[in-house]
Amino acid sequence: MASFAKIGLNNKVIAVHSVHNNELKDSNGVEQEILGVEFLTNLHGWAIWKQTSYNTFGGVHKSEGTPLRKNYAGIGYIYDEDRDAFIPPKTYNSWVLNEQTCLWEAPITIPTTILEDNQYYSWNESILNWEIKTKLED
Repeated sequence: MASFAKIGLNNKVIAVHSVHNNELKDSNGVEQEILGVEFLTNLHGWAIWKQTSYNTFGGVHKSEGTPLRKNYAGIGYIYDEDRDAFIPPKTYNSWVLNEQTCLWEAPITIPTTILEDNQYYSWNESILNWEIKTKLED
């Protein structure tokens, strides 16, 4: 199955649809993105679609295939035409966009200190730093 992001106002992803790979094949059996776009446009009456790959994250394909548009699109992501990439919503105001991965990163690298089993690091925007949190026991 191929996935396509439905692009709305301000290049915001408003839905993601799956299309059977057969719908993308041309007369030579080669998959073409434009055929998926045409299929979805005819089906939904919406013309702005971009293919996205479930296996792509941070510009890397999970199965060592060819990455597509830096990240798998999700609702609320932005399609950046200049980068030809899907960028997730910004998590915190202080975070900066990594141009290689098109993912948001904290201005301070997360500590690598090993924590106890019930602890984890969490970003604290008010102090602009990582802090240790304790998981609540059920």
